[in-house]
Amino acid sequence: MRDGSVVYLEGVSKIYPTKAGEIFAARDVTIDVQPGEFYSLLGSSGSGKTTTLRLIGGFEIPEYGSVWIGGEEVTEQPPYRRDVHTVFQSYALFPHLTVAENIAYPLRIAKAARAEVTERVEESLRMFQLEGMGDRRPSQLSGGQQQRVALARALISRPKVLLLDEPLSALDAKIREEVRQELRDLQKQTNLTFIYVTHDQEEALALSDRIAVMHNGQVQQIGTPKQIYDRPASLFVAQFIGKANFFNGTVLETTGETAAVDVNGTKIWATLTGRSPSIGNAVTLMVRPERVRLGESAKTAEADNQLSGKVASVTYVGQLIELKVETPVGSLTVTQLSSTVDLSPEQSLSWNANDCILLPD
Repeated sequence: MRDGSVVYLEGVSKIYPTKAGEIFAARDVTIDVQPGEFYSLLGSSGSGKTTTLRLIGGFEIPEYGSVWIGGEEVTEQPPYRRDVHTVFQSYALFPHLTVAENIAYPLRIAKAARAEVTERVEESLRMFQLEGMGDRRPSQLSGGQQQRVALARALISRPKVLLLDEPLSALDAKIREEVRQELRDLQKQTNLTFIYVTHDQEEALALSDRIAVMHNGQVQQIGTPKQIYDRPASLFVAQFIGKANFFNGTVLETTGETAAVDVNGTKIWATLTGRSPSIGNAVTLMVRPERVRLGESAKTAEADNQLSGKVASVTYVGQLIELKVETPVGSLTVTQLSSTVDLSPEQSLSWNANDCILLPD
């Protein structure tokens, strides 16, 4: 895999000594990132995502495993010997330099010709919508503009890989959404490889070609946003990515790729995503709130699972409405378009076995 990958980590582990003993910040991490891919490392604080990024960038050296970039092993090479550039959370702009000087800095260090520097800086200013701001200092820019300068500086030397460590976390919600879209457009336009660290699942799902979900220093699942959302590989991933309803039950029977599960005396059909469980096994099921039909559409649907419930609460979330419905299998969260919801206190509910996942052990 490493021959075709622009970045390949093979069984990489990073250990920090503490008074209580050794702690694995990253444990046996193996990932492959393809050329031109937007690849995200997603996890909460302490999951190992930033450590993994630092191992790729050369800011940390692993105790075990190897790091390959562009088919070359760089495990012990320093950052300046690797064909990558890192955009930090703090932007790390030089306050005493102008915008143009900040962007030009990597080319100046590389002793590029003055005419080339001028041409490429002007091109970067246009690309990042910073025209007319070349003579300003970073302190005279908004947060979103500073982020664009940091990205322009990172890309001007045209690295094989751009590493981004939570680059949007300091921005307010509206600016963050705008810059996020610009970032994705830029990646498609340049066809560069981006490796992006974030704790924000919505951000990862919106931006990524593939995502590595991390927890306690280990990779829990790697897949496309759709794969991870629709078919989580574990209870942890299912709970971490998006909202979901979970049921605990006992397996009654299995038929091909589906299983019938007893949940509080109600038979629920679900899709198997791992090995087939044995009759009598205790299992956990998951169904996403938007996959549950409600009201008349639930009554008329030829669904695998049908039951009734009583509405306990209603919450408006923009154009969506979120209902809590008490049912024989427990409290269900149901999300619907607000314009289509019948708010009768008694409700019919249904969903298909394909939308209800029996989570692997």
